Amino acid sequence: MNDLECTHNSNSKDTSQKPASEIQNILVFQQNGSGIKKIEGVRQYGNNCFSLEIISIDAYLPTVIDDTKKYIPRNIEADLVLDYLKHPDLSYDLAVVCRDKKIPVVASGKKFRVKGAFTPPI
Repeated sequence: MNDLECTHNSNSKDTSQKPASEIQNILVFQQNGSGIKKIEGVRQYGNNCFSLEIISIDAYLPTVIDDTKKYIPRNIEADLVLDYLKHPDLSYDLAVVCRDKKIPVVASGKKFRVKGAFTPPI
């Protein structure tokens, strides 16, 4: 992401500028390309107001993952995390890590309940 200001367009046609320091840092976790369409949408319609970091997990995964540290870093730094992971153990542990760091998570279609993780209806 560059240090340019992003253009913010509201419904009232306001074209005010946001300083680069106000750009929202979004960390996206995806599995086997599961978040590609959403990532493309943020890039296309986000008016350069978002810095995206993508962590893709494309390896074969066992049915049960007891220790997710190999896949989910514990030193996450972001303003928002988007969870497009398919494996329930990874999604749950990601939500717990983010809760402990007070980072909101949007995990569409998930059924777990972890404080700070938003799971909109399917």
